[in-house]
Amino acid sequence: MGNDGGKVLVTGATGYIGGRLIPLLLERGLQVRAASRSIQKLKGRPWAHHPRIELAETDVLNPESLERACEGCFAAFYLVHSMLPGQKDFRDADRRAALNMKSAAEKKGLQRMIYLGGLGEEGPSLSKHLKSRAEVGEILRSGAVPVTLLRAAMIIGSGSASFEILRYLVERLPVMVTPRWLATPSQPIAVRNVLEYLAGCLERPETAGKTYDIGGPDVLTYHELMKIYAEEAGLRPRLVIPVPVLTPRLSSYWIHLVTPVPSSIARPLAEGLRNPVVCRENRIREIIPQKLLTCREAIRLALERLKHDDLPSHWTDAGKVTPVETLYEGDPGWAGGTLFEDCRTVSVSASAESVWNVLSRIGGETGWYYANWLWKIRGAMDRLAGGVGLRRGRRSAHEILPGDAVDFWRASAVEPWGRLLLTAEMKLPGKATLEFKISPEDGRGCRLEQTARFWPKGLWGILYWFAVAPLHHFIFGGMLKAVSQRAEKDSAKS
Repeated sequence: MGNDGGKVLVTGATGYIGGRLIPLLLERGLQVRAASRSIQKLKGRPWAHHPRIELAETDVLNPESLERACEGCFAAFYLVHSMLPGQKDFRDADRRAALNMKSAAEKKGLQRMIYLGGLGEEGPSLSKHLKSRAEVGEILRSGAVPVTLLRAAMIIGSGSASFEILRYLVERLPVMVTPRWLATPSQPIAVRNVLEYLAGCLERPETAGKTYDIGGPDVLTYHELMKIYAEEAGLRPRLVIPVPVLTPRLSSYWIHLVTPVPSSIARPLAEGLRNPVVCRENRIREIIPQKLLTCREAIRLALERLKHDDLPSHWTDAGKVTPVETLYEGDPGWAGGTLFEDCRTVSVSASAESVWNVLSRIGGETGWYYANWLWKIRGAMDRLAGGVGLRRGRRSAHEILPGDAVDFWRASAVEPWGRLLLTAEMKLPGKATLEFKISPEDGRGCRLEQTARFWPKGLWGILYWFAVAPLHHFIFGGMLKAVSQRAEKDSAKS
């Protein structure tokens, strides 16, 4: 099936799978249209300026937006999932998005679609998450455009939500009281094998309209997977005590407290672990032959990437970025016209590049340069309140891109050597941002401006601001001074 010179549409382009699939498609000489809700996030990806890439700001819940994205494309990868923090009913959102995609694909004459779904047999015990993945596949296949459906169990790769849950549980808990579903069989697959199957299906027209189970060479339990991780990470064997009272709901809360993954994501994943997810057939192995990594090899590779801070994508990449312009169009009506600001400036005897290098490493393992213990307390409070908390960390310790998570913030605007805008994603009675601006001054130095803004929601928001305002002089003042001192110190070394 030829492409007639058209493009390949990748929806969910800034998500975990999409962010890794696009470079592979470009390597194979394809013209790619990358679609995401945030153009800022798209522009910040490493492949955004490739000569064969086109960026499209697309909302799959907006039919017109999706039709524009499909225009001129011969095929599409559907890699969208609404299982995100703040999404009250991800199943309904996924259903509506799939119906929009089916309609847009038919209207714009796509020749085929490729969808990555989940393993799991239909039945009353199938988790809501896996039912939603199956339902999306059925909706897409009910249209006139042939759909290739790949069904996968747990995907092992650096930065995936499933891998992060496994990683933090094993590393932080030498003794674990666990639910009985740790004995459920599954067939995990390495992320690089998933990507090869996705790209390979596009190259092989005989896969159009077919459904394939994809999995690695191992069938094992989650308990066995934890044991393998501990061995590969050089940890002592973990003591695991299974008990019947830990339901998926309770397990998700425990995962929320121990790992960076919020309960809104942990719960559907935990519920899915109670279902056996093993390939029923392996036909695709003959159609798209490749070396399938064992779980041990996949874990080893993921740990190696983490060691070298080499994560092309991360589970936190999925998330809506607040448009920068909406933060400055005037006072939001729901806030009663109130805006609080804490603005501080300092002259720095260092170049703008030196200051930026310090700012671009903020958060994560680096910390916040001042009073990190207070930041950790705030993060712990946020986790207890159901927020993302401070342990979410960063995709990379040295690079920051638009849309990247930075602990309980998200980078809304990234202008190297000039401006960094972080939008708060912690639990707050309002909206908050933290902005840094760098401007040159006479001579060798520059000026660093730091502004914290808060738009309160109702009376509680106003009371919250005045309750924490006394800490701002200590925290924000100390942070600004520490950033400038670090930049001056780094500049003196160079």
